[in-house]
Amino acid sequence: MMSKIILFLFLSVFLFGETPKFLMPNEAFIPHAKLNEKMQIEANVAIAKDIYLYEDKVKLEVIDATNTVTIKEIAAPKSVKHEGDMVYLSSPSFVITLEKKSDVKEIKKVEFKLSYQGCSEQGLCYEPLSKTYSLDVNSSKLSIASETSQIKKLDIPTQKASQTDTLKQEVSETDAIANTIISGSIGLILLTFFGFGLLLALTPCTFPMIPIISGIIISQGEGLTTKKALFLSVVYVLSMSVAYTIAGVLAGLFGSGLQAAMQNAWIIFSFSAIFVALALSMFGYFELKAPSFLLNSLGESRRHRGILGVAVMGFLSALIVGPCVAAPLAGALVYIGQTGDAFLGGVALFAMSIGMGLPLIVVGVSAGKFMPKPGHWMVLVNNIFGVMMLGVAIWMLEKVVDVYYTMLLWSLLLVSFSLYLGAFEKKIHFIRKSIAIILFIYSVSLLIGTLGGSKSMSKPLEFLKPQVALTSEKARHAEFTKVSSIEELDALLQKNRGKKIMLDFSADWCTSCKEFEEVTFADVGVAKKMGEFVLIQADITANGEKEKALSNKYGVFGPPVILFFDENSEVIKAKTITGFMEPIEFLKHLNTINL
Repeated sequence: MMSKIILFLFLSVFLFGETPKFLMPNEAFIPHAKLNEKMQIEANVAIAKDIYLYEDKVKLEVIDATNTVTIKEIAAPKSVKHEGDMVYLSSPSFVITLEKKSDVKEIKKVEFKLSYQGCSEQGLCYEPLSKTYSLDVNSSKLSIASETSQIKKLDIPTQKASQTDTLKQEVSETDAIANTIISGSIGLILLTFFGFGLLLALTPCTFPMIPIISGIIISQGEGLTTKKALFLSVVYVLSMSVAYTIAGVLAGLFGSGLQAAMQNAWIIFSFSAIFVALALSMFGYFELKAPSFLLNSLGESRRHRGILGVAVMGFLSALIVGPCVAAPLAGALVYIGQTGDAFLGGVALFAMSIGMGLPLIVVGVSAGKFMPKPGHWMVLVNNIFGVMMLGVAIWMLEKVVDVYYTMLLWSLLLVSFSLYLGAFEKKIHFIRKSIAIILFIYSVSLLIGTLGGSKSMSKPLEFLKPQVALTSEKARHAEFTKVSSIEELDALLQKNRGKKIMLDFSADWCTSCKEFEEVTFADVGVAKKMGEFVLIQADITANGEKEKALSNKYGVFGPPVILFFDENSEVIKAKTITGFMEPIEFLKHLNTINL
């Protein structure tokens, strides 16, 4: 008897260990539905790896209490035969065209019910599932149904697929990243977004964090060891990661308003003032301390006060100095916005921010390890980081202040710094004197260029070129027609129907948008190719109700995002660009768009 029990337990453990891990229904199937500008319902069911849907179990229903709005036709992808049944092996998308039974023009609130059932290749079949969406249909855009009209079913052209191959479709980088979260394991998600974070750490937007973390480490003064520098750097990066995660999840759940809110002028001025105060502290004018009630709660431990200050600076600098929305972040936000799975999206963003912070940890540890001993050099190092803090303050002001004033501030800062380094002193080191002289020459050129009307930090004396050359340079730049509402955009799309259209989502507070304008769009080859497109720019600087509606319609969580439209004024989703792109890559991208 005992031997049978042991054998039973052994077999149970063995079988349990070999049992495949099945996905929960909300992981295997992720439905989504929305209205497009033509008042068509675009519905899809994202399915995970090794999951398929039965074609005859997919039902699309419109429920209207007044029985005014009905389905006219349904465009669906072709199914394939799999183990004797017609199924969808890849995520199917459907376009439901609506019609009305009478000549009504008001907004009709209808319910759209999406029902489906599928199985796992590992042998598990899920129970029938459904989800209902509440939609506001503008009936003025619908055609009137005839008395004999019936629902038509149209096949969406797809590539031929074998019984085991999924149908491959071209998708944009953002959608591909969103699909990585949908279909990948949590380990793959974390590794992928960690890699994205390392790449984002190389973007110009993260550079201002280097003087911040270096200045914080340097300001710890005597007794700073490599171990302590590592600890403080990790605290900074973890605080930064928490900020990105919270901001990303909130943006995903509540829309793109959070990013714009953090770029309001009064917030930018406030944080710029904070960095000016930090710079003055580095210069030795005063010592920044936490509020007395906070010190009392923490005790007089300098260690605790230092950790608190580092954590606060990491959190705040991430919100303001962090990069503009790029493809990895947008991909996570697309997934969160569609599924409401804030946890997995938040985990992905946390992994990405840790990847971004890893180089900053190296910078922080280096600042602690190679910090000079107390003395004259320490004063020099503190002052250098103080100047860098002032540079961060000016860099932030570029988002809300005219370029004339920021260039003037840069020139004055660099002139002062070059004089401090000893540009005209005799008894200083050759290398230091050379750096000081180069800075002085550049800063004077920048000052002259600013006063002469130049707007380029890299070419401040460009205004001295002959007027003919200047005119030809401007002639190569493309002109955008600006819109800020759905109505304005729809009018332009209708007017230019049949043409190639490029829509650029931009804002004055978006740093990467300025890079697009000054670097990519200014390239001669790019500008020439852009001449083949109707150029429209969605200006969402104000972030009012109409700007939010425009962004939400196209799933834009924050600029820069560039959309392309086909001859039917439909978005070519696979060609969407999120984040900055260099001229060469952008030109290659434009060459792939053919009508």
